[in-house]
Amino acid sequence: MKKKLPQDIRNLIVVLGDQLNTDSAALRDFDKDQDAVWMAEVASESTYVWSSKIRTALFLSAMRHFRKELEDQQYSVLYTELDAKDNKGSLDKQLKHTLSVHQPQAVKLVEPGEYRLQAVFEKVCTQSKIPIEFVEDAHFLASHEDFARHAEGRKQLRMEFFYREMRKRYNVLMNGDKPVGDNWNFDASNRKSFGKSGPSGVPERRLFKPDTITQDVIQCVNDLLADHPGDLSNFSWPVTRKQALQALNDFIQDCLPDFGTYQDAMWTDEPFLYHSLIAACLNLKLLHPREVIEAAEKAFQTGDAPIEAVEGFIRQILGWREYVRGIYWLYMPDYLEQNALEAKEALPDFYWTGNTSMYCMQACISQTLQWGYAHHIQRLMVTGLFSLLYGVNPKEIHAWYLAVYVDAVEWVELPNTLGMSQYGDGGIMASKPYVATGKYIQRMSNYCQHCQYDPAESVGDKACPFTTLYWDFLIRHENKLQNNNRMRMQLRNLQRLQGDKKKAIQQRARALRSQAI
Repeated sequence: MKKKLPQDIRNLIVVLGDQLNTDSAALRDFDKDQDAVWMAEVASESTYVWSSKIRTALFLSAMRHFRKELEDQQYSVLYTELDAKDNKGSLDKQLKHTLSVHQPQAVKLVEPGEYRLQAVFEKVCTQSKIPIEFVEDAHFLASHEDFARHAEGRKQLRMEFFYREMRKRYNVLMNGDKPVGDNWNFDASNRKSFGKSGPSGVPERRLFKPDTITQDVIQCVNDLLADHPGDLSNFSWPVTRKQALQALNDFIQDCLPDFGTYQDAMWTDEPFLYHSLIAACLNLKLLHPREVIEAAEKAFQTGDAPIEAVEGFIRQILGWREYVRGIYWLYMPDYLEQNALEAKEALPDFYWTGNTSMYCMQACISQTLQWGYAHHIQRLMVTGLFSLLYGVNPKEIHAWYLAVYVDAVEWVELPNTLGMSQYGDGGIMASKPYVATGKYIQRMSNYCQHCQYDPAESVGDKACPFTTLYWDFLIRHENKLQNNNRMRMQLRNLQRLQGDKKKAIQQRARALRSQAI
């Protein structure tokens, strides 16, 4: 039986769509006779970026399942669904309405993962003259203060050094004060392609069939967000903690042993390969990073996965994930406006449709629109690389990544996109722009076998747009990059090009930007 709301609410506990853990710090002192949980599905969270149907459906389904979990445990929950008659359309308007009706003594919530939302809740509560308390998010392994201390006095904030600190702090893959295997990083062993024969023995992934709650969400999203990108006919993401634990266990048992070797490889019609697919579960807080790390470390200790795979995976969780969150909160809100390369081009329309003559882009974007997923190399070295070479305004490609991927929450997506992928922050995150010709994609995938373009050519009708735009990028930014030691070899190769070849490349690049590729 659903518990009634208290007549006089002491604490109204706001739970956001990416805070779906019952051990939340905001719920620790919850009094079921005096407090209530507040949750709201609002259209503005799917429209401030043109959020895909898959991303929206994942959030809403996970939220509704979490509501049921709370209600089953006799929490009072004040929940507004997307199609409710009294839905005000935005979090600030919905909360302001609730505060005026119920007049709680205070509002309490875990610090939002997005800078924008923290400002929203502070403003609403100030206007409503109701105290608000932000509780530190215990879901992460490094607090904002931890990262600020790490950053203090450093000229460069490289992930590797932060990662080593975290390994020591949590005693992960350590032998005393030395790393297991005598190396901190086994990345050099984790960059193999599948070769001409392609992948073999790729595990079949568990599909989580939509239950009644998820089916209702799918119908709601299809009705109310009909013009949004993405397809819900294949929706099968985990939306509960039980399902998240199953997904984690499947990865550890079936995929982790080969994850490291092929984590950078790509192959046609193989969207998942050996990747974990649990980033969304982590970001919704259906899983805690510590239990994920412990599961991977145990697989190494029992001999079920090699050190190269385990270290590479743990580095993504204990290192990279915590690091990008630290960067986000250290530099926001100014970080969002960074544009070190002064990129001004609009995002090409085919990012929303996949309708392009470039096979690699077609494959990665179509996969994204079908599943709401692409792995890190597809994002960094295909869709992200093209945007960087093309010269897309970083805020536009940021909005696209935030809109289309199920694991996209701004604290993790923005630094990865604007900093790592687009070099918009001028080197805060990445020591150089990650630029390459189409030959990188040819080496790491079979995409080029299906494409009309030749990655070895930079001019002419058969020239790969990636290769043309790579050289054009170096020409345009040569002066800015000449003092970057890691770009010396690439710029030296540029200097070998004859003037006529450079002009032909620039002419071809202008043509690519003026037409639908």
